[in-house]
Amino acid sequence: MKRIYSYILPATAICLLIGFVSGIVTHASVDSWYAALEKPAFTPPNWVFAPVWTLLYILMGIAAGLVWARGFYHLWVKTALYYFGFQLLFNGLWSIVFFGFRQPFAALLVILVLAVLIILTIKWFKIVSPVAAYLLVPYLVWVFYATYLNYRIWALN
Repeated sequence: MKRIYSYILPATAICLLIGFVSGIVTHASVDSWYAALEKPAFTPPNWVFAPVWTLLYILMGIAAGLVWARGFYHLWVKTALYYFGFQLLFNGLWSIVFFGFRQPFAALLVILVLAVLIILTIKWFKIVSPVAAYLLVPYLVWVFYATYLNYRIWALN
């Protein structure tokens, strides 16, 4: 069991680091630009986002660690982790584009790519570790919700 933690802990740390950097970019605009945007009625209060994303980054890290622990030498593990890495990059890119560049439409394009990459990541994670794949389902659901929220914000503004 100790061996698996040596994969889960660094993977989770990487995910939380991406979340931390995204949070810095987000924080710079959330009280000014974002506050001034017209938002749909189903927009959650700002305080909801940090705990939800923290939990999702932890689940992502655990999932990636479970896959990584199967052996990076294996082609399926490599493929799964490459998809995971690309989706993690797009995850961070979304915050930069939406909050940093203040471009909701461009962010919508980024989050659509992100959703596809998450689906592909889940597909590959399921081949390596079904538990890891299921740990990503809440993330996918939240990103679908965030995609619709992003779309509505863009449409309203």
